[in-house]
Amino acid sequence: MSATPTFELHFTDRAAINRANSQHSTGPRTEAGKQRSSQNALRHGLTARTAVLASEDPATYEQHCRQFQNEYQPATQTETQLVHELADTSWRLKRIPILEAALLDRALRCSPAREQGDSPESQAPSPQSLVPQLAALGLHGSRLSRQFQKTLDQLRDIQFERRQHQRRELRDAAAILELHKHKGIPWQPSDHGFVFSKEQVERCSERMMRQNEARYIAAERFNSPPLAPAWEF
Repeated sequence: MSATPTFELHFTDRAAINRANSQHSTGPRTEAGKQRSSQNALRHGLTARTAVLASEDPATYEQHCRQFQNEYQPATQTETQLVHELADTSWRLKRIPILEAALLDRALRCSPAREQGDSPESQAPSPQSLVPQLAALGLHGSRLSRQFQKTLDQLRDIQFERRQHQRRELRDAAAILELHKHKGIPWQPSDHGFVFSKEQVERCSERMMRQNEARYIAAERFNSPPLAPAWEF
């Protein structure tokens, strides 16, 4: 027998087995079961794609996001996306202590009914049975904390590079401005592709000159050699 029929027979048998196994699937079959299954991620909302749960106030969430926008002042689409991720992760992290408190409170309130065994609430989880749930929340908290820090590090790196680039560009523009002043030639930042206004470049030039003067005066007063200008501001 050739290798090809053997492969086809094996493949056909495997497909038949898969179809047979699917008939014994333990997945939800009713519409209610399917609905509950689709909402599993929303029970605590820590892994849901949507940050805000139906029980939470959208206005409070929007204010929460605005606070992050005001703090980090994103200037590009990438920075805006990272700030949004920070806000969503923080929102989920703030939910964990509330979930933990709700679990413990429910277990403690239902303890008397559970002991009597004559109330529907007697089916509520015991404090001991909450250990896995609390542990799961702790794992979610650790994961979200790592995610928050990673996103924050990315945002800080990107913003640092952008601001460093802007400083270099502004210093270059100030140097070109002073050159044109020395030659008596009119100049606008846009003449060399700079996006700064003339006033911004003027202020930068003034600051750089004052810093340079301050270094030399400090060197004379304190009897120490002047340091090379760092041009930082």
